[in-house]
Amino acid sequence: MEWQHVALLLLVAAAAGWVDAVVGGGGLVLVPALMLGLPGMSPVTALGTNKVASICGTTSAAITYARRTTIDWRLALPAALLAVLFSGTGALAASHIPAEYFRPIIMVLLLLVLAFVVARPSFGVVVTEPNRTWRRRLAAVLLAGTAIAFYDGILGPGTGTFLIIAFTALLGLDFVSSSATAKILNAGTNLGALLVFASGGHVLWKLGLAMAVCNIVGARFGAHTALKRGAGFVRVVLVVVVVAMVARLGSLYL
Repeated sequence: MEWQHVALLLLVAAAAGWVDAVVGGGGLVLVPALMLGLPGMSPVTALGTNKVASICGTTSAAITYARRTTIDWRLALPAALLAVLFSGTGALAASHIPAEYFRPIIMVLLLLVLAFVVARPSFGVVVTEPNRTWRRRLAAVLLAGTAIAFYDGILGPGTGTFLIIAFTALLGLDFVSSSATAKILNAGTNLGALLVFASGGHVLWKLGLAMAVCNIVGARFGAHTALKRGAGFVRVVLVVVVVAMVARLGSLYL
């Protein structure tokens, strides 16, 4: 492994941490970089090594958010516990179900998210308290802790973005509060998947831990940026990241 490739991956890990802390989607940056920077690496090993960096970054960002903003722990903790289980299940399936099966579905979901966010300028910027009924809270816990967590284990990139959209749409949270809650769950999804990938020997620990340090730096900076700049800034970054994800997935078909 040449030092130039390692240095580039460390820079990418820092950038991925920033993106992930603000609006999710850091895996979209780091997983392809791992596979391009280290030719011959299997997708499962890329996912497993990414989880080492990601769990450190998301945990760091979660701590930063928790110190600076209010988090609904009665929502976040049950969903995070579910997420550990279902992301682990997804990771078990990662080596058996080709990622190509999921790409068309993800493309459609991302396009719908982009259209919805662009069509509703107040979405994620204006808080709507009346939407937080117990049914919506239960739906948010189940959707985030099962379906989105399973996706994170089996594929991963964009999980934080999907979590933010789910919390914003179901509970009427602003983007900053949604991002804070998403980080708690994302730590759970990363833990569940990492345990499975590590048990199967699909983690490059030295590289993963080195990237983790850089990911933490980027994540802390990203969380501070989101808290300082507010929901409007997060909204702009969200649109940019979703467009990038659509372009990235679209390029795989060309």
